[in-house]
Amino acid sequence: MKFIDSHCHLDAIEFDLDRDAVLARSLAAGVTAWLVPGITAATMAKTRAMDQQYGAHIALGLHPIYEAEHREDHLPLLRSELDQGRVIAVGEIGLDFYLPDLNRERQIYFFEAQLKIARDYDLPVIVHIRRSQDQVLKYLRKWRVKGGIAHAFNGSEQQAAEFIKLGFCLGFGGALTYSGSQRIRRLAAQLPLESLVLETDAPDMPPSWLAGHPPQRNEPAQLPQIANELAALRGMDVADLAVACTQNIERVLLLGV
Repeated sequence: MKFIDSHCHLDAIEFDLDRDAVLARSLAAGVTAWLVPGITAATMAKTRAMDQQYGAHIALGLHPIYEAEHREDHLPLLRSELDQGRVIAVGEIGLDFYLPDLNRERQIYFFEAQLKIARDYDLPVIVHIRRSQDQVLKYLRKWRVKGGIAHAFNGSEQQAAEFIKLGFCLGFGGALTYSGSQRIRRLAAQLPLESLVLETDAPDMPPSWLAGHPPQRNEPAQLPQIANELAALRGMDVADLAVACTQNIERVLLLGV
């Protein structure tokens, strides 16, 4: 079985000391491709290096959690980076209304600006939707982009249907492995198979077997076990799930087109 991790931050500082070993474990586990989303202007070069050094797919964007670091001139910088090619999506972009100290107006400004950029470059987007599903949907309807992935989906069935209508797949990862995550587990079991993609969000969002105080670092090699959990929830063979999720990622991110 071969897997694609549709969302992992391989460029994170948590991997600086052993990134080669992390990638070796990933390959040994059958996770042979990765999408690394960007975070800030300051990390764009490091994100691009994941393509240059490891052959990872990359997205570039200004993450809503770091809105205080973003500046107006980072938007033309993003365009300049996209002009260089080998970037398959704009992301990680979106809105985070969970963390109370973030400036919502600045988040919305940079989100809309980056949706416009994605439209100009005809690229899909990777959207961050924590406690902001309806608001993200509002701006996706306003600025119609070429679909993408709703990262770490944790909304309602109705919200899922709206993302799917807009050409999005929904990312599921470590959260579905917790028995207490009843809504996520129910959605993962019931949503159309063609709308699902697998992700780890490594080094964050550890699955249940890495939970603790503090939790252990997550990494792409955990993806097959997450897939096993999802396959069990859906009552299907994990090999079939792996094929379907890979095809979904390739379709929504226009890989091989």
